[in-house]
Amino acid sequence: MFRRLFFVIVLAVASTATHASISNSDDSTILIIGDSLSAGLGVAYSQAWPSLLQDRLNKDGFSIQVINAGISGDTTTGGAERLPSLLRKYSPNIVVIELGGNDGLRGTSINSIESNLRSMIELTLDHDAKILLIGMQLPPNYGNAYATSFQNLFPELAGEYSIGLVERLIQRMMNEVWQQNLMQMDGIHPNAAGHIQIEKIVWDSLQPLL
Repeated sequence: MFRRLFFVIVLAVASTATHASISNSDDSTILIIGDSLSAGLGVAYSQAWPSLLQDRLNKDGFSIQVINAGISGDTTTGGAERLPSLLRKYSPNIVVIELGGNDGLRGTSINSIESNLRSMIELTLDHDAKILLIGMQLPPNYGNAYATSFQNLFPELAGEYSIGLVERLIQRMMNEVWQQNLMQMDGIHPNAAGHIQIEKIVWDSLQPLL
């Protein structure tokens, strides 16, 4: 039913120039708060893109720990509830927010999704952390009005908070994923090869923040 869910990466970087480079720190942390896409549903934990990101950082000589707080089935409501304690525990330099897809698939109100994302963004910025926001698109069978409002929510928030936006790159990548059969049989979750592609896209957006 939900066979054509595409993910659009939205790069959200706080506009302030006061953030120091994390590459020279020995205790830097990237926190990923997400759903099954980050948790790696259907693949081994070591094959999920957050683990691949950690492998890349280690190989490139970065002293950065990746905390994968992805939970399959999680929503923006769950993320907003979990984030405060995660921020206190890990004091991350960068937070990757990968949530919203399950909200959209359940038809959650746009106002509720917006409120939760706004809460997470503001809380993260209050902790002086940079943000990488991963937004989603819905299949057309959800109705044009809802699907359009949903997909527009992420760039609207990026504009309001004066944060950068990368939108079409990941959409093209996911189109290539379909052509290269990098999705699992459910048509929603990437397989191991798909996670390799997703990590590359995330890295391109994440690297400027380091």
